[in-house]
Amino acid sequence: MSLSQAAYKVEQAVGHNDNAITAQDVTNPANDREKYGDPSVTMQALVWQGKNVVEVVEVPKPKVIEDRDVILKVTGSTVCGSDLHLLHGSVIQMSKGDILGHEFCGVIDEMGSAVKGFSKGDRVVASFQIACGACHFCDQKLSSQCLKTNSNKTEHAMYGGNTAGMFGYSHFTGGFAGGQAEYVRVPLGDVNLLKLPEDVPDEKGLFLSDVISTSWNCVVDTGVKKGDIVAIWGAGPIGQMCADFSFINGASRVIMIDQNWRLDFVKEKYPKVELVDFSKLSNTKGVVNKLKEMTDGLGPDVALECAAGEYAKSYAHKMEIAMGLETDTSELVNEMIESVKNYGRCGITGVYVGYTNHFNIGSLMERGIRLIGNGQAPVHLYWHDLLKRIQTGEIDQLKMLTHRVKMEDMAKAYYTFDKKEDGMQKIYVETKFSAPPCEGSPGLWVPKA
Repeated sequence: MSLSQAAYKVEQAVGHNDNAITAQDVTNPANDREKYGDPSVTMQALVWQGKNVVEVVEVPKPKVIEDRDVILKVTGSTVCGSDLHLLHGSVIQMSKGDILGHEFCGVIDEMGSAVKGFSKGDRVVASFQIACGACHFCDQKLSSQCLKTNSNKTEHAMYGGNTAGMFGYSHFTGGFAGGQAEYVRVPLGDVNLLKLPEDVPDEKGLFLSDVISTSWNCVVDTGVKKGDIVAIWGAGPIGQMCADFSFINGASRVIMIDQNWRLDFVKEKYPKVELVDFSKLSNTKGVVNKLKEMTDGLGPDVALECAAGEYAKSYAHKMEIAMGLETDTSELVNEMIESVKNYGRCGITGVYVGYTNHFNIGSLMERGIRLIGNGQAPVHLYWHDLLKRIQTGEIDQLKMLTHRVKMEDMAKAYYTFDKKEDGMQKIYVETKFSAPPCEGSPGLWVPKA
């Protein structure tokens, strides 16, 4: 049994808090078909089978179990960099058979009796978080911090409070089956779905679910403004969208730090972005020194962390993570703090799950650096405005889309994405319910034998 699974067993033994208004730990209808699954219809779904193992299997279609549930036919999903933290077991409280996937869109197939404002057949996108729509945070559209959808006691103890429940993201965030499947149950569906207009195809609307909203939140929450020089750690889809959104919000320059072919991809797709290959720098202060050199010795105004805390570079941090002495490396955050100019701003959007060592709190305090945890992005705060920007063409998310994948090939896509092979960045996963590809969508991926 992995540490991730053992942590869930402890949570089961201790018991949840009593704040949630929607069912917890419904991660697969097969866990109790009579209670959660359709008696006769099955579907394909991508499930976690243990550390570094996922598989597409056949499970029951979910059914309506609460009066505000919506059942979607999934027409599009994707794999996010944060899904890899689940694959690796870095996020605790996974259980064998959990259906993954927190980004998806679809067509309404069934609804509970209390759902208002939607009809069967509506095209919709779901937010990756599950919000009640009426608590202290939901009243402010801060949907990712909803008080009523996640009763996990371990998370509350570790963080001093709970986040909202999240689709396909372990029992630590409520235990909800995800959308990397042919059908998905959306609790409190009248709050957590947004209708997609006819002029927005699924390949564009899907990414409102997370990557677009998360990137926008990273930029505006960290306070990027006119004239700023912005440095971004991580050249994946979040980093790419943060580059675009930094320019939209007035940045004068954007510098991106990563390595290998990912920088070549950015150079082709985002020619205004300046690039730093950290693998070609000679010492532990190489990134800091390079950024100072590129900015007249002062450093960038803003640093954005779009990678994650599990990817240690030094042997010391690799050992400490392996021995359980920390859950996340502080290396990238320290680089950010030391790189920005005095009174600079640093925003963390890459996933960090727990504790870190060797954090440079001295530089933070003495130079007046603002370190901002951007949090899980409050999708509901932004998605109406961002949808309009997609409609006008101001946002072009197809630039980051590299592969179109069949549902049955999804496990292979996970492993390819994890190994950073085949130029895979952001994928679109089609199901038997998907519409034909829109203009600009990649061709169908054929996995290597």
